[in-house]
Amino acid sequence: MTLNASELLWDESSGLEPFLPLDLQESSSPPEIPPLTIWGVTLCVSGTLIATENAIVVTTILVTPSLRAPVFLLLASLGLADLLAGVALILHFLFRFCVEPSDWSELLTSGLLVTSLTASLCSLMGVALDRYLSLSHALTYGSSQSRRRAATLLLLVWLGACVIGAGPAMGWHCLEEPNSCSVARPLTRTYLSLLCGGFLMVVIVTLQLYAGICRVARRHAHAIATQRHFLPTNQPYPSGHSSGKGFSRLILVLSVFVGCWMPFSLWGLLGDASSPPLYTYATLVPAAGSSLLNPILYSLRNKDIRKVLLHACCPHRFSHSTHTHYPVDV
Repeated sequence: MTLNASELLWDESSGLEPFLPLDLQESSSPPEIPPLTIWGVTLCVSGTLIATENAIVVTTILVTPSLRAPVFLLLASLGLADLLAGVALILHFLFRFCVEPSDWSELLTSGLLVTSLTASLCSLMGVALDRYLSLSHALTYGSSQSRRRAATLLLLVWLGACVIGAGPAMGWHCLEEPNSCSVARPLTRTYLSLLCGGFLMVVIVTLQLYAGICRVARRHAHAIATQRHFLPTNQPYPSGHSSGKGFSRLILVLSVFVGCWMPFSLWGLLGDASSPPLYTYATLVPAAGSSLLNPILYSLRNKDIRKVLLHACCPHRFSHSTHTHYPVDV
Protein backbone atom coordinates (compact mmCIF):
# COMPACT_ATOMS: atom_id res chain seq x y z
CA MET A 1 0.00 0.00 0.00
CA THR A 2 1.32 3.46 -0.85
CA LEU A 3 0.88 6.82 0.71
CA ASN A 4 -0.29 9.91 -1.12
CA ALA A 5 1.94 12.92 -0.88
CA SER A 6 -1.10 14.81 -2.03
CA GLU A 7 -0.08 17.77 -4.06
CA LEU A 8 2.36 18.03 -2.43
CA LEU A 9 2.28 18.83 1.11
CA TRP A 10 4.97 16.31 1.96
CA ASP A 11 7.52 17.76 4.32
CA GLU A 12 10.90 16.69 2.97
CA SER A 13 12.60 17.87 6.16
CA SER A 14 10.93 15.00 8.02
CA GLY A 15 13.46 12.59 6.54
CA LEU A 16 10.71 10.19 5.47
CA GLU A 17 9.63 9.22 1.99
CA PRO A 18 6.29 7.93 0.73
CA PHE A 19 5.59 4.29 1.60
CA LEU A 20 5.54 3.32 -2.09
CA PRO A 21 6.72 5.22 -5.20
CA LEU A 22 4.61 8.21 -6.21
CA ASP A 23 3.82 9.05 -9.81
CA LEU A 24 1.04 11.56 -9.42
CA GLN A 25 2.79 14.11 -11.57
CA GLU A 26 2.73 13.46 -15.29
CA SER A 27 6.14 12.88 -16.76
CA SER A 28 7.32 11.67 -20.13
CA SER A 29 10.52 10.18 -18.67
CA PRO A 30 10.50 6.73 -17.05
CA PRO A 31 10.58 6.60 -13.24
CA GLU A 32 14.02 6.50 -11.69
CA ILE A 33 15.16 4.36 -8.78
CA PRO A 34 15.20 6.64 -5.71
CA PRO A 35 18.29 6.82 -3.49
CA LEU A 36 18.44 4.54 -0.46
CA THR A 37 17.08 6.12 2.72
CA ILE A 38 17.07 5.28 6.42
CA TRP A 39 13.35 4.57 6.10
CA GLY A 40 14.02 2.04 3.35
CA VAL A 41 16.72 0.26 5.37
CA THR A 42 14.46 0.19 8.44
CA LEU A 43 11.67 -1.24 6.33
CA CYS A 44 13.88 -4.02 4.99
CA VAL A 45 15.32 -4.89 8.41
CA SER A 46 11.84 -4.95 9.99
CA GLY A 47 10.51 -7.20 7.24
CA THR A 48 13.47 -9.55 7.64
CA LEU A 49 12.96 -9.81 11.42
CA ILE A 50 9.22 -10.38 11.00
CA ALA A 51 9.73 -13.07 8.36
CA THR A 52 12.48 -14.83 10.33
CA GLU A 53 10.75 -15.10 13.71
CA ASN A 54 7.43 -16.14 12.20
CA ALA A 55 9.14 -18.71 9.96
CA ILE A 56 10.64 -20.26 13.12
CA VAL A 57 7.21 -20.43 14.76
CA VAL A 58 5.47 -21.94 11.72
CA THR A 59 8.25 -24.50 11.17
CA THR A 60 8.21 -25.49 14.84
CA ILE A 61 4.48 -26.19 14.78
CA LEU A 62 4.51 -28.03 11.45
CA VAL A 63 7.39 -30.40 12.28
CA THR A 64 6.13 -31.29 15.77
CA PRO A 65 3.36 -33.97 15.65
CA SER A 66 2.26 -33.27 19.22
CA LEU A 67 1.32 -29.67 18.35
CA ARG A 68 -1.97 -30.43 16.62
CA ALA A 69 -4.52 -28.97 19.04
CA PRO A 70 -6.85 -26.29 17.58
CA VAL A 71 -4.88 -23.49 19.19
CA PHE A 72 -1.69 -24.55 17.39
CA LEU A 73 -3.49 -24.52 14.05
CA LEU A 74 -4.53 -20.95 14.81
CA LEU A 75 -1.01 -19.97 15.89
CA ALA A 76 0.40 -21.50 12.70
CA SER A 77 -2.10 -19.47 10.66
CA LEU A 78 -1.15 -16.33 12.57
CA GLY A 79 2.54 -17.02 12.01
CA LEU A 80 2.02 -17.66 8.29
CA ALA A 81 0.06 -14.42 7.88
CA ASP A 82 2.74 -12.41 9.68
CA LEU A 83 5.43 -14.19 7.66
CA LEU A 84 3.74 -13.00 4.46
CA ALA A 85 3.60 -9.47 5.89
CA GLY A 86 7.36 -9.56 6.39
CA VAL A 87 7.84 -10.85 2.84
CA ALA A 88 5.63 -8.02 1.54
CA LEU A 89 7.83 -5.43 3.28
CA ILE A 90 10.98 -7.00 1.83
CA LEU A 91 9.46 -7.04 -1.67
CA HIS A 92 8.45 -3.42 -1.28
CA PHE A 93 12.06 -2.54 -0.43
CA LEU A 94 13.37 -4.44 -3.46
CA PHE A 95 10.84 -2.93 -5.86
CA ARG A 96 11.38 0.56 -4.48
CA PHE A 97 15.14 0.76 -4.12
CA CYS A 98 16.63 -2.08 -6.20
CA VAL A 99 14.60 -2.25 -9.42
CA GLU A 100 12.66 0.25 -11.46
CA PRO A 101 9.23 0.90 -9.88
CA SER A 102 6.16 -0.14 -11.85
CA ASP A 103 2.40 -0.40 -11.47
CA TRP A 104 2.44 -4.19 -11.17
CA SER A 105 4.94 -4.06 -8.31
CA GLU A 106 2.65 -1.68 -6.41
CA LEU A 107 -0.34 -3.94 -6.97
CA LEU A 108 1.62 -7.03 -5.94
CA THR A 109 2.98 -5.62 -2.70
CA SER A 110 -0.26 -3.90 -1.73
CA GLY A 111 -2.32 -7.04 -2.44
CA LEU A 112 0.09 -9.25 -0.49
CA LEU A 113 0.10 -6.83 2.44
CA VAL A 114 -3.71 -6.61 2.50
CA THR A 115 -3.98 -10.41 2.39
CA SER A 116 -1.47 -10.93 5.18
CA LEU A 117 -2.89 -8.25 7.48
CA THR A 118 -6.44 -9.52 6.94
CA ALA A 119 -5.45 -13.12 7.69
CA SER A 120 -3.39 -12.01 10.69
CA LEU A 121 -6.25 -10.03 12.24
CA CYS A 122 -8.76 -12.82 11.64
CA SER A 123 -6.32 -15.35 13.13
CA LEU A 124 -6.04 -13.17 16.24
CA MET A 125 -9.82 -13.27 16.50
CA GLY A 126 -9.63 -17.04 16.08
CA VAL A 127 -7.14 -17.27 18.97
CA ALA A 128 -9.54 -15.30 21.16
CA LEU A 129 -12.40 -17.61 20.11
CA ASP A 130 -10.25 -20.63 20.93
CA ARG A 131 -9.50 -19.27 24.39
CA TYR A 132 -13.17 -18.66 25.04
CA LEU A 133 -14.24 -22.13 23.90
CA SER A 134 -11.42 -23.80 25.80
CA LEU A 135 -12.71 -22.26 29.03
CA SER A 136 -16.44 -22.59 28.43
CA HIS A 137 -16.24 -26.11 26.87
CA ALA A 138 -13.22 -27.53 28.65
CA LEU A 139 -14.40 -31.17 28.49
CA THR A 140 -14.59 -31.30 24.69
CA TYR A 141 -11.68 -28.96 23.97
CA GLY A 142 -8.98 -30.45 21.74
CA SER A 143 -11.11 -33.24 20.30
CA SER A 144 -10.80 -34.32 16.67
CA GLN A 145 -14.10 -32.57 15.93
CA SER A 146 -12.72 -29.32 17.35
CA ARG A 147 -9.62 -29.66 15.17
CA ARG A 148 -11.74 -30.16 12.06
CA ARG A 149 -13.80 -27.11 12.90
CA ALA A 150 -10.65 -25.05 13.44
CA ALA A 151 -9.21 -26.24 10.11
CA THR A 152 -12.46 -25.37 8.32
CA LEU A 153 -12.54 -21.93 9.93
CA LEU A 154 -8.95 -21.23 8.88
CA LEU A 155 -9.66 -22.37 5.33
CA LEU A 156 -12.52 -19.88 5.10
CA VAL A 157 -10.36 -17.15 6.65
CA TRP A 158 -7.59 -17.61 4.10
CA LEU A 159 -9.99 -17.85 1.17
CA GLY A 160 -11.61 -14.61 2.27
CA ALA A 161 -8.23 -12.92 2.83
CA CYS A 162 -7.02 -13.95 -0.63
CA VAL A 163 -10.20 -12.67 -2.29
CA ILE A 164 -9.93 -9.34 -0.45
CA GLY A 165 -6.21 -9.03 -1.22
CA ALA A 166 -6.83 -9.71 -4.92
CA GLY A 167 -9.01 -6.59 -5.17
CA PRO A 168 -6.26 -4.19 -6.34
CA ALA A 169 -4.90 -6.64 -8.94
CA MET A 170 -8.44 -7.25 -10.25
CA GLY A 171 -8.90 -3.57 -11.02
CA TRP A 172 -9.98 -2.02 -7.72
CA HIS A 173 -7.16 0.54 -7.62
CA CYS A 174 -6.60 4.22 -8.31
CA LEU A 175 -3.55 4.09 -10.61
CA GLU A 176 -5.62 5.49 -13.48
CA GLU A 177 -7.73 7.83 -11.33
CA PRO A 178 -5.49 9.56 -8.75
CA ASN A 179 -8.41 11.58 -7.40
CA SER A 180 -10.03 8.39 -6.09
CA CYS A 181 -6.95 7.35 -4.09
CA SER A 182 -7.11 6.77 -0.37
CA VAL A 183 -4.44 7.52 2.21
CA ALA A 184 -2.75 4.29 1.05
CA ARG A 185 -2.10 4.31 -2.69
CA PRO A 186 -2.93 2.40 -4.92
CA LEU A 187 -6.03 1.50 -2.88
CA THR A 188 -9.16 3.50 -3.60
CA ARG A 189 -10.91 5.24 -0.75
CA THR A 190 -13.98 3.02 -1.13
CA TYR A 191 -11.86 -0.14 -0.98
CA LEU A 192 -9.87 1.05 2.04
CA SER A 193 -13.01 2.23 3.83
CA LEU A 194 -14.61 -1.19 3.45
CA LEU A 195 -11.36 -2.85 4.52
CA CYS A 196 -10.92 -0.70 7.62
CA GLY A 197 -14.61 -1.06 8.47
CA GLY A 198 -14.13 -4.82 8.41
CA PHE A 199 -11.00 -4.46 10.57
CA LEU A 200 -12.99 -2.49 13.14
CA MET A 201 -15.70 -5.15 13.21
CA VAL A 202 -13.09 -7.86 13.84
CA VAL A 203 -11.52 -5.76 16.60
CA ILE A 204 -14.92 -5.28 18.28
CA VAL A 205 -15.76 -9.00 18.05
CA THR A 206 -12.34 -9.90 19.47
CA LEU A 207 -12.82 -7.52 22.41
CA GLN A 208 -16.23 -9.07 23.04
CA LEU A 209 -14.65 -12.54 23.10
CA TYR A 210 -12.06 -11.41 25.64
CA ALA A 211 -14.83 -9.88 27.72
CA GLY A 212 -16.54 -13.28 27.63
CA ILE A 213 -13.26 -14.89 28.72
CA CYS A 214 -13.15 -12.57 31.72
CA ARG A 215 -16.72 -13.49 32.67
CA VAL A 216 -16.02 -17.23 32.44
CA ALA A 217 -12.78 -16.86 34.40
CA ARG A 218 -14.61 -14.88 37.08
CA ARG A 219 -17.22 -17.65 37.40
CA HIS A 220 -14.45 -20.21 37.72
CA ALA A 221 -12.71 -18.13 40.38
CA HIS A 222 -15.99 -17.82 42.30
CA ALA A 223 -16.51 -21.59 42.12
CA ILE A 224 -12.97 -22.18 43.40
CA ALA A 225 -13.48 -19.72 46.25
CA THR A 226 -16.68 -21.56 47.20
CA GLN A 227 -14.90 -24.93 47.20
CA ARG A 228 -12.25 -23.67 49.60
CA HIS A 229 -14.68 -24.14 52.47
CA PHE A 230 -14.98 -27.86 51.64
CA LEU A 231 -11.33 -28.66 50.85
CA PRO A 232 -8.88 -29.88 53.50
CA THR A 233 -6.41 -27.27 54.65
CA ASN A 234 -3.55 -29.12 52.95
CA GLN A 235 -5.40 -29.42 49.60
CA PRO A 236 -3.81 -27.20 46.90
CA TYR A 237 -5.94 -24.88 44.82
CA PRO A 238 -5.25 -22.00 42.44
CA SER A 239 -4.07 -18.86 44.18
CA GLY A 240 -5.14 -15.29 43.67
CA HIS A 241 -1.61 -14.47 42.52
CA SER A 242 -2.03 -16.79 39.53
CA SER A 243 -5.33 -15.14 38.59
CA GLY A 244 -3.82 -11.68 38.92
CA LYS A 245 -0.89 -12.65 36.72
CA GLY A 246 -3.25 -13.99 34.06
CA PHE A 247 -5.31 -10.79 34.18
CA SER A 248 -2.15 -8.68 33.74
CA ARG A 249 -1.18 -10.71 30.68
CA LEU A 250 -4.67 -10.28 29.27
CA ILE A 251 -4.45 -6.50 29.71
CA LEU A 252 -1.06 -6.49 27.94
CA VAL A 253 -2.37 -8.54 25.01
CA LEU A 254 -5.46 -6.36 24.61
CA SER A 255 -3.47 -3.13 24.88
CA VAL A 256 -1.08 -4.19 22.14
CA PHE A 257 -3.93 -5.50 20.01
CA VAL A 258 -6.00 -2.33 20.20
CA GLY A 259 -2.94 -0.04 19.98
CA CYS A 260 -1.74 -1.74 16.80
CA TRP A 261 -5.01 -2.07 14.89
CA MET A 262 -7.37 0.69 16.00
CA PRO A 263 -5.39 3.74 14.74
CA PHE A 264 -5.08 2.64 11.11
CA SER A 265 -8.64 1.30 11.03
CA LEU A 266 -9.98 4.69 12.10
CA TRP A 267 -7.59 6.69 9.91
CA GLY A 268 -8.48 4.65 6.84
CA LEU A 269 -12.12 5.62 7.36
CA LEU A 270 -11.50 9.30 8.14
CA GLY A 271 -8.57 10.21 5.88
CA ASP A 272 -8.44 10.85 2.15
CA ALA A 273 -5.91 11.54 -0.59
CA SER A 274 -5.30 15.08 0.67
CA SER A 275 -4.41 13.95 4.20
CA PRO A 276 -0.82 14.43 5.40
CA PRO A 277 1.20 11.25 4.67
CA LEU A 278 2.93 11.46 8.04
CA TYR A 279 -0.37 10.59 9.77
CA THR A 280 -0.66 7.50 7.60
CA TYR A 281 2.84 6.43 8.64
CA ALA A 282 1.95 6.94 12.29
CA THR A 283 -1.05 4.59 11.96
CA LEU A 284 0.23 2.03 9.45
CA VAL A 285 3.53 1.29 11.20
CA PRO A 286 1.84 -0.06 14.38
CA ALA A 287 -0.42 -2.30 12.25
CA ALA A 288 2.62 -3.78 10.51
CA GLY A 289 4.49 -3.84 13.83
CA SER A 290 1.88 -6.19 15.25
CA SER A 291 3.39 -8.90 13.04
CA LEU A 292 6.65 -8.41 14.95
CA LEU A 293 4.98 -8.66 18.37
CA ASN A 294 2.51 -11.48 17.71
CA PRO A 295 5.06 -14.34 17.98
CA ILE A 296 6.26 -12.97 21.32
CA LEU A 297 2.81 -12.36 22.79
CA TYR A 298 1.13 -15.54 21.54
CA SER A 299 3.36 -18.34 20.24
CA LEU A 300 6.48 -17.98 22.37
CA ARG A 301 4.40 -17.67 25.54
CA ASN A 302 3.09 -21.19 25.00
CA LYS A 303 4.92 -23.77 27.14
CA ASP A 304 4.74 -26.49 24.48
CA ILE A 305 6.29 -24.32 21.76
CA ARG A 306 8.98 -23.02 24.11
CA LYS A 307 9.84 -26.56 25.12
CA VAL A 308 10.25 -27.67 21.50
CA LEU A 309 12.46 -24.67 20.71
CA LEU A 310 14.61 -25.19 23.80
CA HIS A 311 15.00 -28.85 22.95
CA ALA A 312 16.06 -27.92 19.40
CA CYS A 313 18.64 -25.43 20.71
CA CYS A 314 19.92 -27.55 23.63
CA PRO A 315 18.92 -31.19 23.01
CA HIS A 316 21.20 -32.53 25.78
CA ARG A 317 19.87 -30.18 28.43
CA PHE A 318 16.15 -30.31 27.75
CA SER A 319 14.54 -33.71 27.33
CA HIS A 320 11.71 -33.93 24.80
CA SER A 321 9.09 -35.51 27.03
CA THR A 322 5.36 -35.33 26.46
CA HIS A 323 3.50 -32.37 27.83
CA THR A 324 -0.21 -31.98 28.25
CA HIS A 325 -1.52 -28.87 26.54
CA TYR A 326 -3.50 -26.41 28.57
CA PRO A 327 -5.34 -23.72 26.63
CA VAL A 328 -4.52 -21.08 29.24
CA ASP A 329 -0.84 -21.42 28.33
CA VAL A 330 -1.54 -19.36 25.23
